[in-house]
Amino acid sequence: MRTKLAVVIIGVILLLAAVPVWAHHAFSAEFDVNRPLTLRGTLTKWEMINPHSWFHIDVKGPDGKVAEWMIEGGSPNTLIRLGVTKYTVKVGTELIIEAYQAKEGTNKAVGRNFVLPDGTRLFLSLNGSVPGTPGGNPEK
Repeated sequence: MRTKLAVVIIGVILLLAAVPVWAHHAFSAEFDVNRPLTLRGTLTKWEMINPHSWFHIDVKGPDGKVAEWMIEGGSPNTLIRLGVTKYTVKVGTELIIEAYQAKEGTNKAVGRNFVLPDGTRLFLSLNGSVPGTPGGNPEK
């Protein structure tokens, strides 16, 4: 009886511990599929870190003011598999980025893909969590 109770308690604890991880990886928890955007700007910084990479770009608005945007990408391993490396995308590169804006409306988005100056399109996710990417589900 004590063993069964201990197993149940441990199972519940593990299940509850997994909830924040699951929520963290839910696209719809942070980004809005109804707010797609296309940004054109210059890559100023690239953080290839786990669990998600971050691309910082300067985007000039219609008023001429420059705004910094933070674009979340896949993990370093995913990006490398998709061909996104320090050799293909360098700081200073002009990019077109297709993304989905953060729900809170800040200059933060999750990237779907980059379009390089030569027209090459590079995907930023492969896990299916970002709509419009290989394996992506537009309903997530």
